[in-house]
Amino acid sequence: MPKKKETKKTKIRKKTKIKKTKIKAELKLKVADKKATNLSSDEKPEIKKIKKQPTEKRAYNLKDSVVYPKHGVGKIIAIEKAKIAETEVQFYKIFIEKEKLTLTVPINQQSKLRHISSINQINKCVSILKTKPKIKRTMWSRRAQEYDQKINSGKIYELAEVVKDLNKNTDIIADQSYSERQLFEKAYERLKSEFEAVLKVSPEDVQKKMDKALGRTTALESTE
Repeated sequence: MPKKKETKKTKIRKKTKIKKTKIKAELKLKVADKKATNLSSDEKPEIKKIKKQPTEKRAYNLKDSVVYPKHGVGKIIAIEKAKIAETEVQFYKIFIEKEKLTLTVPINQQSKLRHISSINQINKCVSILKTKPKIKRTMWSRRAQEYDQKINSGKIYELAEVVKDLNKNTDIIADQSYSERQLFEKAYERLKSEFEAVLKVSPEDVQKKMDKALGRTTALESTE
């Protein structure tokens, strides 16, 4: 006998059954994967305690003169160890003479430090001080921010540029705004302290050298 032709409804039912079978199979696989994941998560990984801090190769020794960007020239007065939360930490103790401040700097953060400049670098700074100041037309608030960033960068050439740009060739207070005066003095003293540490001469001699390069005159000289 000839086979009966499948109606549209029969074909749709068959397709629906196949789809349902596939969906059930996929759901079973997902449930199995989830159970396997839960089993593996129950197995707690072994936690190893860090006994020593990650550290950079130590570059400085006791009594070395160094520069810390935000505070200037200091001297390493101790290299010590301490145990903090089961971790052994090594750090430098740095005394900043100008600010009468002692800093504690972990050895793994020594990238913030640098050695004091060489004689050649100091001579380059003197050359920078002799050049003409750059006149910027931007708002003072923006310039002040830029100058402050340069002062705290720890880079001696940028420090020299701030001193040169804010120099008014005189000590007469009326010739400078209060904020300009503050930034100039901060940069000047920071640069002066490094000159002293490198050249190993008196503060008075360093001031004369810097003022000569800047072409500065004192208030007393300007009234004569």
